[in-house]
Amino acid sequence: MGLGLSIEELKAIKRYYEKLGRNPTDVELQSIAQVWSEHCFHKTFKGIVKLPDGSYVENIFKKYIAKVVEELKPPWCISVFEDNAGIVEFEDGYGIAVKVETHNHPSAIEPFGGAATGVGGVIRDVLGVWAKPIACLDVLCFGPLNTPYEKLPLGVKHSRYLFKGVVAGVGHYGNNVGIPTVCGAIYFDEGYLGNVVVYCGCVGVLPLSCYVKNAKPGDFIVLAGGRTGRDGIHGVTFASAELSEESEKVSRPAVQIPNPIEEEKLIRAIIRVRDEKLGSAITDLGGGGISCAVNETAHRFGCGAVVELSRVPLKDPEMRPWEIWLSESQERMLLIVPGENLERILEIFDEEDVEATPIGRLTEGHFVKVYYHGFLIADLDLDFLFNPPKAVRYAEYSENEVEEIFDAPHDINDVLLRLLSSPNIASKEAVIRTYDHEVKGITALKPLHGFRGGPNDAVVLKPIPSSWKGLVIACGIKPSYGKISPYWMAASCIDEAIRNSVAVGGRRWALLDNFTWGNPERADRMGALLKAAEACYDVAKDFEAPFISGKDSLYNESPLGPVTPTLLITAISIVPDVRKVISVDLKQPGNSLYVLGVTKRELGGSEYLRLLGVNGGKVPRVYVKDAKRLYDKLIAAIDAGCVVACHDVSDGGLAVTLAEMCLASGFGVRVNLSRVLRDDDVNRDDVVLFSESNSRLIVEVKRDRISDFEGIMRGCCFSQVGEVVDDGKLTVMGLKGDVIVKLDVDVLWDVWRSSLKL
Repeated sequence: MGLGLSIEELKAIKRYYEKLGRNPTDVELQSIAQVWSEHCFHKTFKGIVKLPDGSYVENIFKKYIAKVVEELKPPWCISVFEDNAGIVEFEDGYGIAVKVETHNHPSAIEPFGGAATGVGGVIRDVLGVWAKPIACLDVLCFGPLNTPYEKLPLGVKHSRYLFKGVVAGVGHYGNNVGIPTVCGAIYFDEGYLGNVVVYCGCVGVLPLSCYVKNAKPGDFIVLAGGRTGRDGIHGVTFASAELSEESEKVSRPAVQIPNPIEEEKLIRAIIRVRDEKLGSAITDLGGGGISCAVNETAHRFGCGAVVELSRVPLKDPEMRPWEIWLSESQERMLLIVPGENLERILEIFDEEDVEATPIGRLTEGHFVKVYYHGFLIADLDLDFLFNPPKAVRYAEYSENEVEEIFDAPHDINDVLLRLLSSPNIASKEAVIRTYDHEVKGITALKPLHGFRGGPNDAVVLKPIPSSWKGLVIACGIKPSYGKISPYWMAASCIDEAIRNSVAVGGRRWALLDNFTWGNPERADRMGALLKAAEACYDVAKDFEAPFISGKDSLYNESPLGPVTPTLLITAISIVPDVRKVISVDLKQPGNSLYVLGVTKRELGGSEYLRLLGVNGGKVPRVYVKDAKRLYDKLIAAIDAGCVVACHDVSDGGLAVTLAEMCLASGFGVRVNLSRVLRDDDVNRDDVVLFSESNSRLIVEVKRDRISDFEGIMRGCCFSQVGEVVDDGKLTVMGLKGDVIVKLDVDVLWDVWRSSLKL
């Protein structure tokens, strides 16, 4: 039956039905399997983790993720971890809804369809809180594109095939549904050869007065959107298991079929229903289909429900009842509608050419009764359904940091050029240009910027036509750090996401966490996951940045082993005026360049050591109090008009950051490394240039505002290291005063743009 249940869970079901004195029906068993799946119930994060010393941690979600917002209690958080998407206050009665999901397993089987339906699903998550979707983001992780085919075992698709298919799927859905894809990242690593990672996100805007969730017994259950078919059946159980060489054959039907045109019509209809305030609740049909949507909605509002499956519009009239109940066919929403509004809602859907059908009603009590042509095929007790046995996991952890040993390079020019052409640093323009990032006309700061299109640290949207206030979207992802220290990897992801927001002027940060991990039933994987979760609490709390939404994807294993432990942190923040945001491109020769923050000997997981083929090293730490003070002062300097360009120091260190600022503008820079603030043990040019220490940025300051800038930044670590020049060259003087880098910006440009092609 493809239930994916554990022995303990099967025993609990057996005991329950023995008390009832009957056997479960197939529909009941399938319903239980959907709700109890890792994908839907997140039982690892809600379970018990036992440690080697005999102690245990219970519910790491509450202890490390949700606890941040519970302790901070920010008044601008409207809905957190209780609905399809997180909602924060924006201004003038409007809120911003945001959600990020993974679609890893489907994309590994069918990359185009898996990625496209990932986009469609997360759009509906935002629509499921009555928000109008206004922008999408995507973060994608693949194995090396040059991997020899003979290296791949049976059942594992080549990374280039996955890369092309996933990018095409993301672009196809976003472009056709008419929502801009504005933000993202692409990362390559050996750990993704057998486990492609596809993060899809969506942001929406809603009048807070329209955020209505007050369903009650007697309200109608209305199914709206595309027809129900056999695609997507057992999607959640498939997503809660490891990939194998049999996955292609067994699980292909679990991959849904995308139809962005149907979704575009559905969005229009839902927003009309919202604006007329006709619905009492809404949710999307994602994992588990009608089954999970009805059960979760009834449970949330303390109701029962009665459903007649024969009323569901079908693609295939031969579908069996359990298939109808579980199907994850796309472009469908479930609305709860008071009886007096039913006729009007059906009129709206008809006018928008969207099928909408009442399939049942909410009832008193706590049972969901499912009928098919009048025959009772399931009688589900929601108290039992939403209280599964607690999962028990075992965690072990050992540090992997070892001192790196390597010689200084003879030619730093060559190293920099090789870094700029390396997959994780090279231009992603070939991908970005396939996405429409300007449809809707609200993208104030785009992913590429300047004379030649350098990479901005974040994007800025103007969501409200009558307001200049901006919404900032930024990401942080550091997979290579997770191989060495999952704690500092997670800390670095949070710092990077916030740092990217600050670089354009963003403040009041809210975070989303998305874990992609291996099998949590293996103690080493679980131990690493626990460490990463601990860092999420420690760092986010001190940054005063609450988590408002998130999602985990576990069991990412293949015949090649576990996925690289990956955490994506998405940060949303605000800027007072989109006309004053800061971009990456240098503005004026003669302006001064400053490095903010301290450079340390922290090369573990760096792109520099990857290039050299050197393992080990210390992963960058995060000193949150120092970082937050620095970021607050930088925002003040930006507001004062002192800063005209900014770029965060990340992959490739100071050298790559300087190069990217030059690429965006065409101007050159002249920099002296001896002026860079650094620890005493940082005494080599290559370490200063390529260290990836956190909480650092490079800013361009107007020449006539230097004293103002330094006055604002007093009390923080910063240093004036050089200036913008008009000679079209990147020139760097080393610690001893000799020129160690001198490269034409045109050469940097050619190398940076030439390596990554679709």
